[in-house]
Amino acid sequence: MKIVVDTNVLLRFFVNDDPAQYELARQSIERAEAVVVTNQALCETIWVLRSRYGVSRAQLEQIIHDLREKSDVVLDVGAIDAGLAMLRSGADFADGVIAYEGRWLGGEMFVSFDKKAVAVMVKQGMKAELLV
Repeated sequence: MKIVVDTNVLLRFFVNDDPAQYELARQSIERAEAVVVTNQALCETIWVLRSRYGVSRAQLEQIIHDLREKSDVVLDVGAIDAGLAMLRSGADFADGVIAYEGRWLGGEMFVSFDKKAVAVMVKQGMKAELLV
């Protein structure tokens, strides 16, 4: 069966802070024919790992890379690459995913109050505007 994992399942699997839930998450993931990870679930997971568990940018990049390399994990690779480009540039992973999805939906310019996100996007050649 192909499963879609919620953020809480990904978190339990990565941090193993609740042994019983970790085991259930692990079993579900291992039994699955494919594990579908939505952009929203991955963005939430990255945010929680960074903000609550203090996971470094390098560690987050490795987690994302490892997920991408698994043949049974289904991801939106374009969005993931956009998020990784932002993460590597010191901005938030989610901002890259949001900008990517926005362009895919027909958006022409990313607007934000986030100075770093806008600066990184402009540096990467994207249209972005800081709201001040």
